[in-house]
Amino acid sequence: MKEFIEYILQFGSLNQQQIDLISKKATELELRKDEYFSEAGKIAQQVGFILDGIIRVCYYNNKGEEITKYFIDENNLVVDLESFDNEICSNAYVQAITDCKLLVFSKKDWRELLDTIVGWDAIVHKIISKALRQKVERRSPLVSEDATTRYLMFLKIYPNVINRIPLSYVASYLGITQSSLSRIRKNIR
Repeated sequence: MKEFIEYILQFGSLNQQQIDLISKKATELELRKDEYFSEAGKIAQQVGFILDGIIRVCYYNNKGEEITKYFIDENNLVVDLESFDNEICSNAYVQAITDCKLLVFSKKDWRELLDTIVGWDAIVHKIISKALRQKVERRSPLVSEDATTRYLMFLKIYPNVINRIPLSYVASYLGITQSSLSRIRKNIR
C-alpha cells in the first residue's frame, strides 16, 4: 500500500484520514502469467495498481493477429479507462505477462473515493493526463522510424521490461516479425 500512497501523493495531497480510507478500499490481487485483468467484450470493473509484474494491453486486428499496444510495469495504474468510465464493452485485453501482484479497487469503491475525498478527482485527472502523455510519447516515434530505431527506443522507454517478457510481444509492439527482431538484436550487440 505504501507504494500506491507514495504514487498518489505525487499528484496531490491527502490527509491521514483520506489515506486510511483509500487503504481500506484496496484489496490485493495476484494474477498469474497469462491471466486477464480485463477482457475485450466485457465492461472493465476495476482499477489496479501494479506492485509487482508486467501487464500488456493488446487487441486482435481484422486478420486475427494479436497486436500489443503497450506495456505497464510496477508503480503504475492499470484500467481500461474508456470501458470503466463509460460502462461500454472493451475492445482490448489487459493481460499479465509475468506473475503480478496488484492493489485493486472495485468500481463501487473507486466511485466512493471520488464522492468522499475532496480533490480525489483532481488527483485522478492528473494521473490520467500523465498516462495519456506517456502513451503518446511512447507511440508517436514508433510510427515514423525504422525497426532498429524503434527497438532502441523501446529499450529506453521500457528499460525494466525487455528481459522479463517474451520477445514475441516486443515484436508485436514494434510491428515487426520475431525473426526481424532477432536479426536487429544480433546486429546491435
